Amino acid sequence: MIDETNPAEPRVMATQAALDFIREIQADHPDILFHQSGGCCDGSSPMCYPAAEYRVGETDVKLGEIGGVPVYISGSQYAVWKHTQLIIDVVPGRGGMFSLDNGRERRFLTRSRLFAGGEACTIPAVAAKPSA
Repeated sequence: MIDETNPAEPRVMATQAALDFIREIQADHPDILFHQSGGCCDGSSPMCYPAAEYRVGETDVKLGEIGGVPVYISGSQYAVWKHTQLIIDVVPGRGGMFSLDNGRERRFLTRSRLFAGGEACTIPAVAAKPSA
């Protein structure tokens, strides 16, 4: 797993609605994580899983945390989105089939914005995290 956390300019952030929804889900599942979907079955939704039931891959990139919850993306998808800040939000609808937001009549949604030229220069390159 690669850690791309940068507190100066976060790669991932959340709206207040998303933070409130995270707390609601944590009432049932205290230890969760997000993995940004690559678009197969659930579009490009941020998928929310129990942390103990999801195995983070060796090439996955940790973008940061929202509300204390880690957010990951696949390495190949990160290569395409590396100049983009992800903003996790909530909208009406059903979540992804295996995501913990499913069945709550609201779902997480990823919005994004491109980093400006100066911002992109301050973001460090991806570095491998030493294995434990």
